[in-house]
Formats: sequence, structure tokens, C-alpha cells
Amino acid sequence: MKLKTIIMGSALFVGAALTGASAHAADKIRFATEGAWAPFNYIDSTGTPQGFDVDIAHALCAQMKADCEIVTQDWDGLIPGLKVRKFDAIIASMSITPEREKVVDFTNKYYSGGLRFLGRTGETVDLKNLDGKTIGAQRATLGAQYLEDNYSGKAKLKFYDNQDNVYLDLVSGRLDVVLSDELPTYNWLKTSGNGDKFEFKGDAFMKNDNIGIAVRKGDKLKDKLNEALKAILANGTYQKINAKYFPFSIY
Repeated sequence: MKLKTIIMGSALFVGAALTGASAHAADKIRFATEGAWAPFNYIDSTGTPQGFDVDIAHALCAQMKADCEIVTQDWDGLIPGLKVRKFDAIIASMSITPEREKVVDFTNKYYSGGLRFLGRTGETVDLKNLDGKTIGAQRATLGAQYLEDNYSGKAKLKFYDNQDNVYLDLVSGRLDVVLSDELPTYNWLKTSGNGDKFEFKGDAFMKNDNIGIAVRKGDKLKDKLNEALKAILANGTYQKINAKYFPFSIY
């Protein structure tokens, strides 16, 4: 559910271009995820990637009868790493946007979401007038772009490297409200122990945010993933994964 990624080559990825994964082998797919966007992708206590994105990747590989490897990469390095063949595909809750479609191809959506504000329980927040408020969001996301487009010069905007730090500053009182994707925020309210202290403010909006798997331009892996995605939607596998994380459909 994230809007912008810095698209540039760097010395960091030159070595990866030489030593990293080449084009996906017929029997192995290397997926990259961020590992910092629970419940869609996160790192568990053993250091293993987990979450909805990861489960979908494994289900697609099982459907394709391919070996599946999950690696983690900082958000800003995902598209550059894909382009230099460090991995074969990105499954990291990445929004399908015209900007990104200039440099990568996307599969069909594997879920959809929307944005929603979050603030303190019982505190009145006028979402039509946030002048003077301090609003937080994760940098380079759809939420951050919305804040820049609609509140620059009116409210104090603070952007963070990852969503966990957004929540930390909200809990500490350094933020008045935050704007994030509704689904991971729903999970945070349910699991963080802060669900009684904070609540959604207003309804979800921009709910046509479609999330896809990114592959390199022209890579035939896109078609194979689309076929596998269609199959797991038809055979019930997708619905079982959905129910593991949410009591409602996110497709």
C-alpha cells in the first residue's frame, strides 16, 4: 500500500547485480518483502519473514510447483534490487501506481485497501481542519503523499522510515493523529495493547488502492504468477490465508 519508491541505481546494488539472483529459475522464485508492515510482512522472533504477503508467496509457489525463497529488503531498495536481479519479484504490499508501472510490471491485484486516520480515543478530531496539528505517516507511502498534497503548509507533517516508529511517536504523544493504511492499523489496534487508547477517526477513503506483485519489465513470471493467483482464488487457498489475518475479505 505504498506510493513512491526511490528509483535509482546505486553502488550498493552493483555487487548484487554480479552476485545476486539472476532471472528466476524455472523451479525457484526469490521473493523480496520489507519485513516491517505487520500483519502483511514482518520478522518473527526467530528472524523469519512472516505475514499475509509471505503466506501468499508460498501459496503461489506451491501452486506453481516452484521452490520459494523469501528475502527482506528495506523499502527504498526494493525496486532497485529487483532491477539488478537481486531477487525475482516483490511481494511487499506495494500499490500499483502509474509511476511504478513505468519501471516494473505488476501482476493482477492480490488485495485492496484504503487510508484512514487514527487518533486518541474520545478526542474530537476535525479532519476537515487539521491546521496546527502534528500528523505522522510512513515516508514514501500513499498516506504520506496524501498528507503532502492536502496538508502541507497547514499542519506539521512528520514522516518516518517505518510504520512502527509512527506508532511509537503517536503513543508517546509526539503526534496528534496519524494517517496509514486501514488494514495494518486495524491489526495494530488489535494486537499492540493500545487498542483502548486509540481509535479510527472518520471513515476509510481511497479504498481502490490495489496491491500487486512487482516483477521486472517484460518478465514472463508475471503471467505465471497471475495464473497461480487465479488458481488459489478459485480453490479456496486464498480465502484460508485471508481468514488467518482478517475476519473479512480484503480482496
